[in-house]
Amino acid sequence: MNSEDVEVAVLALTEMDLEALREAWRRCFGAPPRLRSAPILRQLIAWRLQANAHGGLDPETKRLLARSGPVEAEGRHLGIGAVLTRNWKGREVRVTVEADGFRWGDEVFPSLSAAATAIAGSRWNGPRFFGLRDS
Repeated sequence: MNSEDVEVAVLALTEMDLEALREAWRRCFGAPPRLRSAPILRQLIAWRLQANAHGGLDPETKRLLARSGPVEAEGRHLGIGAVLTRNWKGREVRVTVEADGFRWGDEVFPSLSAAATAIAGSRWNGPRFFGLRDS
């Protein structure tokens, strides 16, 4: 695929809904990721098309990314023992930062989002749930 073909293919993505994007992924790359966000899937497809055509990341960038190490769960920077509180449906909930995750009640969750989802009963972004990010 030349640069012009890539540009046309990426532009065509802007007109696709989520199901059309999933089908485009299937045609190009196999089983699509389990995303429910059309904008993110659109960006992923565009990146893969461009990377396939132009070679992706250069070796120096790959080396720097590999050196950066694993991503730490957001909220860990508060320190072990930090307590996050929030009123949720008329009750105060408290989550404590621990070395191996985030404790709510008797359970430890690997991420703040997993804890927030358990508390709310529906999918939540943990940092947003506890007010660590702007809404």
